Amino acid sequence: MNKIQANASGTRSIEVTEQHLATIEQYQLLRDLIDSNGYVDEQVLDKLRLNIRSLLESSAGEDSKALLDLCLDVIYHPNMKAIGLQNLLNLYIDWKKKQVNEPTAD
Repeated sequence: MNKIQANASGTRSIEVTEQHLATIEQYQLLRDLIDSNGYVDEQVLDKLRLNIRSLLESSAGEDSKALLDLCLDVIYHPNMKAIGLQNLLNLYIDWKKKQVNEPTAD
């Protein structure tokens, strides 16, 4: 379990599990999310939320429990702001690097 800082003062945080990160990877939620300026702001967070809403609507009846859990626990968390999304991006990048560097047990 990881915690990301959700505000600039550091008084609020959001817990992110390995399953949440795996769901982000499975649905490629962070791909092409940030514009060419490289800034993560509230518009980027809104774009992510709209993308997820679209995915949920298009997968009605299919197994989307992991995506719903990600929404409830992280993306639509009351404390989630742009800085929280930036920290989630950084956590995902670090997690992805660890996945690549760890040898698989076969």
